[in-house]
Amino acid sequence: MSSFADLNLHERLIKALGELEITTPTPVQTAAIPAALEGRDLRVVARTGSGKTAAFLLPMLHQLLQYSRPRTDTRALILLPTRELAQQTLKQVEALGRYTFIKAELLTGGEDFKVQAAKMRKNPEILIGTPGRLIEHLDAGNLLLQDLEMLVLDESDRMLDMGFNDDVLRLAAECRAERQTLLFSATTGGNAMENMISSVLRDPKSLVLDSVRDLNESVSQQIITADDVKHKERLVQWLLANETYEKAVVFTNTREQADRLGGVLVASNLKVFVLHGEKDQKDRKLAMDRLKAGAVKVLVATDVAARGIHVDNLDLVINFDMPRSGDEYVHRIGRTGRVGGEGTAISLIAAHEWNLMAGIQRYLRQNFEYRLVEALRGNFLGPKNLKSNGKAAGNKKKKMKKKEDAKKGIKKSGAKKKVAKPKRNAKPPTQDTKGGFATVKRKKTPGPLD
Repeated sequence: MSSFADLNLHERLIKALGELEITTPTPVQTAAIPAALEGRDLRVVARTGSGKTAAFLLPMLHQLLQYSRPRTDTRALILLPTRELAQQTLKQVEALGRYTFIKAELLTGGEDFKVQAAKMRKNPEILIGTPGRLIEHLDAGNLLLQDLEMLVLDESDRMLDMGFNDDVLRLAAECRAERQTLLFSATTGGNAMENMISSVLRDPKSLVLDSVRDLNESVSQQIITADDVKHKERLVQWLLANETYEKAVVFTNTREQADRLGGVLVASNLKVFVLHGEKDQKDRKLAMDRLKAGAVKVLVATDVAARGIHVDNLDLVINFDMPRSGDEYVHRIGRTGRVGGEGTAISLIAAHEWNLMAGIQRYLRQNFEYRLVEALRGNFLGPKNLKSNGKAAGNKKKKMKKKEDAKKGIKKSGAKKKVAKPKRNAKPPTQDTKGGFATVKRKKTPGPLD
């Protein structure tokens, strides 16, 4: 398809798209919109930033326009994992539906419950919300879904990760059986996702446009080895001072580390906001508003707090801590390089994270570029020996001797362990692409600067 006009969408939607200067559909929109207009249930897997939101909003708005009826009960429901993502979706509904009569309302936590109930009594065509708040309204008798025509589960893999499985299934059970259901995700989601699909969708058409391994080709993926937390903090300071970027997100695995790193960066005169699960809605909104406006260039966040972030010109992602899974890595990296944009993703790897990084690299079937910051060269430059899968190779002789000693019942009590001193000026590991690691050659240089 060369244009949205070829998708046979309502003329009012085409007019709105023209004013927004959106003329060419993305691959996910080209695949999903015609199938959705046929009335089929869809299961769509496409990477973050590929245009999934418009892929379900345009057919939804088209159907509501084509088969208009007096405003009685809600006709469409969109479920999303976070407030931020719900707010962004509402803005897109308003932008795409600017020439229609269609009304949409937002139902998320952190807002006045009674005010939301009053808005629902006006019977908006579309409700957009998070599962937790929608369940609260359902229990209070405010949410009526018996006449629902379309149910959309966006970022469904994220909702499963956040523990919303039971809430989603309960809300789906409240909807009429004849509805159309569209399920979108960035990853396949495993067994839990398959269970949700079998429970919620009817004979769905599956559109897998991107597997979890198909990251945005315009995102440069790099790793930098680090000795410890303090070394990582110095590396982050150096990267934020020397990389070219409009906006950046630095991911940590814990709230404590996010707070600590935020303090370190503020002390180095950087304008930084910190987001994690203990921040209230007011702080979250302020952080996102400042970041979008450009008043702040750097966000330090945990995965839970960063879910649903969509910021224009976000072109640098730094993994202070390596994510715990390949899917989580995909979601982090998906913050940059959205819809054709370019970006850089840099992961800082300590010795204990090497095998985790190698496993993620192998899972994604992609090579990460090894990078060395000469000004902050550390002692750990990667394992001395690597297995064919890119993970660190252990010392076979030592392992065999331990097994032999165990068989003989030999016990060495009180023996002091010799601690091997790290070799300075060591070369970073090299391996061919079959082992899942990009080949890199480096020259010997002096030791790290403190």
